[in-house]
Amino acid sequence: MAGDPYEHGLDKAAANYVPLSPLSFIARTKDVFPDHPAIIYGPRRYSWAQVYERTVRLAGALAKRGIGLGDTVAVIAANTPELFEAHFGVPMCGAVLNTINTRLDADTIAYILEHGDAKVLITDSQFSPTVADALERLGKPDLTVIDIVDDQAALKPGEGARLGSLTYEELLAEGEPGYPWRLPEDEWQALSLNYTSGTSGRPKGVVYHHRGSYLMSLGTVVGWGLPNHPTYLYTVPMFHCNGWGHAWTMAALAGTVVCCRYVTAKNIFDAVADHGITHFGGAPVVLGLLINAPEAERRSFDHPVKVITAGAPPPSAVLEKTQALGFEVMQVYGLTETYGHVVHCAWHEEWNELPFPQQAEIKARQGVRFPITEEVTVIDTVSGEAVPHDGEAMGEIVIRSNTVMKGYYKQAEATAEAFAGGWFHSGDLAVVHPGGYIEIKDRLKDVIISGGENISSIEIESVLYKHPSVAAAAVVAKPDEKWGETPCAFLELKDGCAASQDEIVAFCRESLAGFKAPKLVVFGELPKTSTGKIQKFLLRQTARAL
Repeated sequence: MAGDPYEHGLDKAAANYVPLSPLSFIARTKDVFPDHPAIIYGPRRYSWAQVYERTVRLAGALAKRGIGLGDTVAVIAANTPELFEAHFGVPMCGAVLNTINTRLDADTIAYILEHGDAKVLITDSQFSPTVADALERLGKPDLTVIDIVDDQAALKPGEGARLGSLTYEELLAEGEPGYPWRLPEDEWQALSLNYTSGTSGRPKGVVYHHRGSYLMSLGTVVGWGLPNHPTYLYTVPMFHCNGWGHAWTMAALAGTVVCCRYVTAKNIFDAVADHGITHFGGAPVVLGLLINAPEAERRSFDHPVKVITAGAPPPSAVLEKTQALGFEVMQVYGLTETYGHVVHCAWHEEWNELPFPQQAEIKARQGVRFPITEEVTVIDTVSGEAVPHDGEAMGEIVIRSNTVMKGYYKQAEATAEAFAGGWFHSGDLAVVHPGGYIEIKDRLKDVIISGGENISSIEIESVLYKHPSVAAAAVVAKPDEKWGETPCAFLELKDGCAASQDEIVAFCRESLAGFKAPKLVVFGELPKTSTGKIQKFLLRQTARAL
């Protein structure tokens, strides 16, 4: 018998092969834990049985309107039950979920709706001024618009207009609780479309498949050490990498999700104290909110709270202060193109014996690959060879994993470039410490080259965050006639604090080589995206003009 003997008469069949999809999780949980609390949002409460029925109704209502395989359903919403339900209801009818950043301008929203081929738009009425402008620019009268009317939204003048023909609740009423949804026939089928935040030019549409989202959900369980029935505060925007896939993860674990429409220090402390939050995630800006919160906004709690943070690498000083408040922080790393986090700072028990500041330095590293991530390495940008694990040699992080995107929607050339050499190229520069732990040093485009020396902006920022008056810091390159480029620091100070340029430069020189210290310091509020990332491209523009 030629070939592999185990391939003869041992074929895939309905009994032994089921496509992987995160939709499986909610189907099981409504059977096993139907009455367990699923969603808490102010006075609104839903069990898992109720959430399941609502998602099935959503799928059925969309199907009645002709939405099916490969159709795009866009959603512009805050972290409310409606957006959580869309993560299940939209793919249940075979459609693709496109969650859109609520802070984008009208022109970019119109571009995404056009480029993403949206057939339905579900939109929160709080964002009606911008969305109305976007719809006018789009000029597609056949686009079905559904309004989310949330009585917990703090509307400003001009907000709250109805743009569609019916509300979300009216749409659900059109659906049947017995709609016969099915898992995808192919786990490679598109599940969601997420547009990159983009620092220049148009955002790119990143396509996720069912298989990748299923694996990401389970990888988070193992990588974060999640138990059954966690109480999770949804502070991560669900429009960002599908909220890191945590909607599906919480369904797998029959968790309780507390929706957080407005992310403030007070709301987080209140949720932890009132609902017994055990887990939440967020960008370093969220950690900054907590450590800089006035005493009047803080609440005491007597249970452990685990936090994962991702985005711009948080300095060790921020991690140390956050842990002192009672939050156990784990650093993770990923991109929109990798379904969110695929690297984490896996903790070793012996590190608990180290002094607290030294623990914080380790926690500031991005770490090692997630359990479901096949390969992550750092390669020299010229030779393509893996860099030595010495904590010094810098290279680009590259990734191979089932949780790497299918590709960029309608952008084959960009996809091929991202996948060159059989790796996904992150564009992030890092070193690898002995033991294999990765530490990001910069974005390729953010490295400052001064007098022929490569300077890591993140290294300087880590020092700046240790200054007692600094709330947020960003360092970019400023063109210089003599050196080519020099570091320019932009600082946001804590309320009631003051600092001068000379003081900041002297502080940096205590820890950094002289050529790495900022040559110019600018004080003021830093521009940030809705996910908490500092918009360095705007700061680079400012630095060039100074």
